[in-house]
Amino acid sequence: MRSTFRSLQFLNFRLWCIGALVSNIGTWMQRTAQDWLVYNELTHQDATAMGIVMALQFGPQLLLAPVSGVLADRMNRRHLLIGTQAAMAVLAVGLGTMVITGTADLWHVYAFALGLGIVATLDGPARQTVVSELVRDEFVPNAVALNSMSFNVARMIGPAVAGLLVAAIGSGWVFLLNAISFAVMIGAILALRTDQLRVLPRAKAGRGLIREGFRYVRGRGDIIAVLTAIFLIGTFGLNFAVFIAGMARTQFGLQADGFGVLSSVMAIGSVVGTLASARRERPRLRFIFGAGGLFGVACVLAALAPNPVLFGGALILCGLTALTVMTSANAYVQTTTEPALRGRVMALYFAIFMGGTPLGAPVVGWISDSFGPPWALVAGAASGVGAAVVGLVWYWRSQHLRLAFDRTSRFHVTIHG
Repeated sequence: MRSTFRSLQFLNFRLWCIGALVSNIGTWMQRTAQDWLVYNELTHQDATAMGIVMALQFGPQLLLAPVSGVLADRMNRRHLLIGTQAAMAVLAVGLGTMVITGTADLWHVYAFALGLGIVATLDGPARQTVVSELVRDEFVPNAVALNSMSFNVARMIGPAVAGLLVAAIGSGWVFLLNAISFAVMIGAILALRTDQLRVLPRAKAGRGLIREGFRYVRGRGDIIAVLTAIFLIGTFGLNFAVFIAGMARTQFGLQADGFGVLSSVMAIGSVVGTLASARRERPRLRFIFGAGGLFGVACVLAALAPNPVLFGGALILCGLTALTVMTSANAYVQTTTEPALRGRVMALYFAIFMGGTPLGAPVVGWISDSFGPPWALVAGAASGVGAAVVGLVWYWRSQHLRLAFDRTSRFHVTIHG
């Protein structure tokens, strides 16, 4: 376990982890509370409307990613993060106040979801890349993995906590609690010891910064394969707010507390997956693509579950494999990218990872409405299998492999590289 958390020996990284984890959990709490508010309070279990909310939350990633990447490579990342965290706190207070006072309509939620999505797009690349300033060079892979773990564990734990709190105190108060989480993050950033920060190369001012980032990625076949796999799983496989809400409410007849418990169960596998990824000395491609295939299997098991208990068991495997994919992919892309280009490459990563959700969430919601929640999980399973296939194809091409059939024997096959 000591090797898993070795980057925590640095005070700045410990401060960062505390603030980032609290802030990330709060953000996912708000997103989940928004989804449940739309699904069960402002509509009559309309998964399509829920998909629209998710699309508005993540859609800005597709349009603003190049700008956010340049900002992360050019600006002081800590100053940028203080601004984005403050803006998200204001949005959380606004929506929470409207919900508590009973003045929120569906279009209000759409507007606040879009606002949160815009600010989160500017926040993401800086949040992911700032960790390289907090630890020594040899600790960067572990710090990146732990930072990614914070983000992805929060993506799993936040919905679980939100489900329980929505049942206990209501959606509006969850939004206000989220505003407090941003204050914790701002406090952690202000507490960082500036004399212990590493000075890293930044992108030089000038034109063509966005094009430079795209050219770099275009020349990295391994990163293209990872981004393709992440797009498939992020678009159709990580819509667990839709999956779990649909299965909990429609398939099993549970309420918000049941939704929260099932999300909590999924978080068990998520924690195990992220700890295993952080323990590795460096991320490897085989873990990304192999875990993608296992994620597809886990989604099939969840779709076939006849009761909440077995469904929860399948969700543990879903969380473990999903977090292995996400944490390993994030760490691989960051640690193999030039420091001066890291913000732009990670912006593209998040545009594909998070921005794919606007394309997939309404589709998955429509599948759930039209054919039932289990079929939405089947769509998620297909994304995992697709990611594994992408890995096999990339490996085949990168090794210049081809099949050759020996005509003297019907079944004899040789492989040339």
